[in-house]
Amino acid sequence: MLKIRLKRTGRRSQPSYRIVVIEGTRQRDSRVVADLGWYDVLHGEYEIDTAEALLWLGRGAQPTEAARHLLSKKGVLAEFHKQRVAKT
Repeated sequence: MLKIRLKRTGRRSQPSYRIVVIEGTRQRDSRVVADLGWYDVLHGEYEIDTAEALLWLGRGAQPTEAARHLLSKKGVLAEFHKQRVAKT
């Protein structure tokens, strides 16, 4: 199963994360399937490629709790829900 999760980057005491699509059984920092954006914890800034995120959600990728929070703040999950409702 594919997961949308955060991959840690940055130096010690200066965390930043990449928002990535990765196989669910792999370790946090292993090879990724797709890169969706980034999240800077210290400044509270983030950027997500909405179209790419919607594509992977449509393919069945499940976001982790932290990734779900960021996707929700960006409005990606609301857009995904609209698309799902419109199809039925």
